[in-house]
Amino acid sequence: MSESAPSREVARRAFAAEFNDASYTFKESDDERAPLYALLPTGARANRVYVVGTLTETEDVGEDSEYWRGRVVDPTGTFFSYAGQYQPEAASALRETETPAYVAVVGKPRTFETDEGDTNVSLRPESITIVDAATRDRWVVETADRTLGRIEAFDGAASEGGEAAAPDEYATMAETQYDSDLSVYRDQVIAALEDLEETEVTAEA
Repeated sequence: MSESAPSREVARRAFAAEFNDASYTFKESDDERAPLYALLPTGARANRVYVVGTLTETEDVGEDSEYWRGRVVDPTGTFFSYAGQYQPEAASALRETETPAYVAVVGKPRTFETDEGDTNVSLRPESITIVDAATRDRWVVETADRTLGRIEAFDGAASEGGEAAAPDEYATMAETQYDSDLSVYRDQVIAALEDLEETEVTAEA
């Protein structure tokens, strides 16, 4: 086991709609190697995320060398994933996977400011793995549970099961940075679960 293993961050689960709103990033120390966190609007920090969805499109957008972009869709929106020479396994997966396909992606959130002043959020994948529909369905249910848990913790309610309650400092930080209406994310959770039920009914028909 490498010395860095114990400090490896737990990969958070978040739906695309919330992940794409996580435009504020920060470090918790001045150390050059300190992890960079994205702040989820529901009040949790994320250095790594775990997402599962449908890889609908891949494209080599590099100019001088291969730089692959993948679109991974969940019931709430789209994750944009970028992999190049420093992520060879992920780049290879994007190059070789036939779309559409269910994939699981573990990666780090990255932000990019456009010329118009908007902040785009994307994923720098550590791994991309083809999975089955059951894995995708489980991810939707678990991500819904974790998201609702973060919202309840944010609102000061006792969170039962799922993810541990977010520290108050991150909820306060999210409130300051985003001024978000968390009911939007609650509605997206409900929509994602309803979408899952409809998919299951269609599959059984």
